Amino acid sequence: MTLLLQTLALMREGKWNEAHNLVQRDDSPSAAWLHALLHIQEGDLEDAEYWYEKSGRNFRSRGSLSEEMDALEASLQDPAA
Repeated sequence: MTLLLQTLALMREGKWNEAHNLVQRDDSPSAAWLHALLHIQEGDLEDAEYWYEKSGRNFRSRGSLSEEMDALEASLQDPAA
């Protein structure tokens, strides 16, 4: 399991602090997206918007947290998709 899939699994288990610590080990656009989702969960939309920008994604056109987590997971499992 990749680091980001492991981090996403922690998020789904409600282990947000552990997930936040783990995601900081990766500086890829996917990690930035995941980092943004952690900040959305925390209610910190200003930081979430920053991380969305770093990921190359549009903060304003995001889906729900659940939809975003599902989309991120799909992209991590099939990077060619």
